[in-house]
Amino acid sequence: MRRSICVLIVGVCFAAPVYAHHLKQAATISLPVTTSSAAARSLYEKGMQDYENLYLERCNDDWRAAVKADPNLAVAWAWIAFNSSNPMEISAARERAKALAPKLTPGEQLMIAWIVKVQEGDFIGGISAMNDMLEMYPKDKHLLYLAGNWLMLEDGDEQSQRIMEKALAIDKKFPAALNDLAYLYARNRDFAKAFEDMDRYVALLPNEPNPHDSYGELLRMAGNFQGSLQHYRAALKIDPDFVTSQVGLGDTYALMGNQEQARVEYDKAIRYAHNEADRLAYNMQKAMTWVREGKFADADKLFREIAETAHAKEQDLQEAQAFRHLAEYQTDDNAALKYLQSAEESLGHRNTISKSDKDEELSRILRNRAVRAAHAGNPALADQSLKQLEAMATGSRNRVIQSSYNGAAGTLLMDQKKFDEAIACLEEDQENPFTLELLVQAYYQTNQSDKLHQAEAKLRSTNVPTMEQALVVPAARLRRPEI
Repeated sequence: MRRSICVLIVGVCFAAPVYAHHLKQAATISLPVTTSSAAARSLYEKGMQDYENLYLERCNDDWRAAVKADPNLAVAWAWIAFNSSNPMEISAARERAKALAPKLTPGEQLMIAWIVKVQEGDFIGGISAMNDMLEMYPKDKHLLYLAGNWLMLEDGDEQSQRIMEKALAIDKKFPAALNDLAYLYARNRDFAKAFEDMDRYVALLPNEPNPHDSYGELLRMAGNFQGSLQHYRAALKIDPDFVTSQVGLGDTYALMGNQEQARVEYDKAIRYAHNEADRLAYNMQKAMTWVREGKFADADKLFREIAETAHAKEQDLQEAQAFRHLAEYQTDDNAALKYLQSAEESLGHRNTISKSDKDEELSRILRNRAVRAAHAGNPALADQSLKQLEAMATGSRNRVIQSSYNGAAGTLLMDQKKFDEAIACLEEDQENPFTLELLVQAYYQTNQSDKLHQAEAKLRSTNVPTMEQALVVPAARLRRPEI
């Protein structure tokens, strides 16, 4: 492995500028919506408003009602495909949007191409369509939000921030953009700016739950758990059905170390979940509380039940995730490898998972497999897994896949004591606690004390409710740095 590999692959991800093709701007500020039904148009627009306010199931209901009023409303089909959690519905809606696209305006065609191409695994084509759409409608703040929000979800934070700033330049009181910009500041540990934008967000939408929900999450990221709980409760007081805030309570108690109370809160969220995929996801959060307590037999039991339920409900992605999580905390490498095999097999049960979701989850599975195989003394399997990951990363701009490759490559290079080469890879995956832990070691070995202390501080201050955080961060806080 050459050091240049890690740098080259990540560089590909950001090669394209935000605006690439110098298209002529459209005559209208906003992207038009082709429909002959006033009711369908109204429902579509309501769905977009609900999406911006993070009613992530209610907006699906709006768009479903819109296509019922006008079955030819292609952009509504596209957003159902983008946001639904039902694999069969996603696949059918995507095909419907593709079939209707040729009859639409150029801007609508680009919107559909963006969503469809990304889901089908063509990230370069999807990003190109998105860029062209934004160049055609550079003053449509809602389009800017949709693109910037997607980039943020895909860990394209720098591009997302530029786009959100463009949206706020158009309307400095645009709530959705303020919300996302606050998250972007928080990801960079700039909490002063994040909370400044959160205050503005809450003031703009005092009767909406999501501003408090977001504030709760950002306070938790900053380590202010009591403040986090207060804001989650404020969100639920505004709307008791805003289930993400109920999950937020569980996540916060879990990070505080109160696993029993976390399970109480998760059980409420599970009971009131809006769809099967969410219910399974909340159950996985609950299962992690047993991992945090070191009660692995209880975690095993619940994760296996989740995988079984997901299989019965034809939620193949969640089944794969449950098996992968099972693997992540196993003390026996061979047991972990068996669970990872089950996870990969889950992705192949049906052909309804979008290629982008399937590839992202497969990359996580392969990352774990490469590391576990190397640790188990199976270099052939480790090398095979890493080569498969490298091929995926070379051919994709997907940041999840890039991170999976760099994390795996960096870990194996650390095993070989090739510290400089490992650092080149690991520095491209700095949001993963396993990676941060290795970076601390690599910086020590290469006498980079400033970077070592920065990585150590970042690791210890990581407050996200993930399996990686559960397995690495609490232990790192308990021991003295090995420096």
